[in-house]
Amino acid sequence: MNDWFMWFIILWSIFIFVMVAIGGYFMFRKFLKKMPKEDGKSILDWQDFYIQQTLHLWTDEKKALLNELVEPVPELFRDVAKGKIAGKIGELALKENADEMTEDLIIRGYILATPKRDHKFLRKKLQEKGIDATPYESYFSMSS
Repeated sequence: MNDWFMWFIILWSIFIFVMVAIGGYFMFRKFLKKMPKEDGKSILDWQDFYIQQTLHLWTDEKKALLNELVEPVPELFRDVAKGKIAGKIGELALKENADEMTEDLIIRGYILATPKRDHKFLRKKLQEKGIDATPYESYFSMSS
């Protein structure tokens, strides 16, 4: 019984160490995003600024489109992803002095805010909705 208990303690210790390391990694990433840049605002501050400044431009239809586009993201991370994407869309809308959110702004913002590995889900969703992805090819190649 001593050998079994010793192995249990060793495996449990490894499991706890791995979980703490994973949690620490994500906490450190969040900490770095909260650090102020040269302009005095952090990445998350700017994201919140863009969302607040463009909140009145969103219609229920466009919010539904954004919700549809982020469906492939696991539910645990969906709110964070939606915030990042909405921040990028808001940034584009402010730069272009948009009067309302358009499908074009939402798609371009989604492409620019997400990593390339997520673009296959967007292409699939656009195809399902009957939207031509050809005008956005240049954005697919320039995103992170």
